[in-house]
Amino acid sequence: MFEVKRLYDSLPYETEFEAEVLACEPDSDKEGICIVVLNQTLFFPEEGGQSPDKGMINGCEVLDVQIKDGVIYHALSGELAVGSRVEGRIDWTHRFNNMQQHSGEHIFSGLVNKHFGYDNVGFHLSDQTVTMDFNGVLSEEDVTMIELEVNRVIVKNVPIVATFPTKEELEKLEYRSKKEINEQMRIVTIEGVDVCACCAPHVRTTGEIGMLKVVGCQNYKGGVRISILCGFRALEDYKSKTAIVAGLVAGLSEKPENVITAVDKLKEVNYNLKTELNKKTAELMAVKMSALSADGDDVLVFEAELDDNATRNTVNSLMEQYSGVCAVFVGNDEAGYRFIMGSKSKNCREVLAKLKEKLTIRGGGTEVMVQGMVTGTEDAIRKSFDGGLI
Repeated sequence: MFEVKRLYDSLPYETEFEAEVLACEPDSDKEGICIVVLNQTLFFPEEGGQSPDKGMINGCEVLDVQIKDGVIYHALSGELAVGSRVEGRIDWTHRFNNMQQHSGEHIFSGLVNKHFGYDNVGFHLSDQTVTMDFNGVLSEEDVTMIELEVNRVIVKNVPIVATFPTKEELEKLEYRSKKEINEQMRIVTIEGVDVCACCAPHVRTTGEIGMLKVVGCQNYKGGVRISILCGFRALEDYKSKTAIVAGLVAGLSEKPENVITAVDKLKEVNYNLKTELNKKTAELMAVKMSALSADGDDVLVFEAELDDNATRNTVNSLMEQYSGVCAVFVGNDEAGYRFIMGSKSKNCREVLAKLKEKLTIRGGGTEVMVQGMVTGTEDAIRKSFDGGLI
């Protein structure tokens, strides 16, 4: 068993380190990737719901970092000689962003536990999202209250301290923990706010978090899932959403405060136009159906454009007039055709199965009605219905 010193525990703000290569083996699953073990490392592995650090070791990109039985394994884009001395450098921007998110999560979770008694039973911190799952429901007002209090704690610039209490000290300590930990416990304390078992690097003080913004809230497994962003990631999110609003303001020629009202009006206009269009389409299809030949049991209708509701309504109307198969195909010879096919007297699933012998078709349904997509020309489709196929 290798013994690996975790430099990130005591030196979370360091970005460069030297180490000895204890092992280097090819990854059995990925060609060109080597799994490296060092005697010490600044690279935080994927652990506790948090994504691993990024960076370089002797010019090789660190693609992943995992921990198993206390040993930290670095997945590298190159090979390192066992016994050699190497230099590692972590991606500080990525590390600090993760520190901001994780420290913000501790404050939020600590305050939820303090005010409502709920536990954080699930935490995920990736490069894009930060989510917390609580085993109790929070209202919109509750979440807003916690968010505001978190930011007040951030402004107070409270120290964030990581310690390794003795077994005796731990027995007297009240702290949050998401799971049982068999090794030396690392406790992260934010005085007056939270005391929690945690293995990840954190910022020195709450002020370094910058800010916390709740960006999502949904009911989840009897509790609630909260999505947050902190610090620079919150700033990037704000910039992105500001650009979206600016685009809407320019496109709608409205003031920012009137954008929602303007969009609601557009939705209403769009709904009314669609309703009128559906009415006109139904009238047009009625005229077209009245012009169809009354000869034969089966009828095929081809249209360039028709929405699903109009297509289904047309098929239902045709089934009142024709005893055989009634099918409407929407599209063109190049792109293919969406179709709905129904019949009161024939098994549509059997009809579809026979058509699949002649055409390239995806679809399914019931004995009364089927739908799907067919690749082929109108001429080929019509010929498939000729000659007693059905």
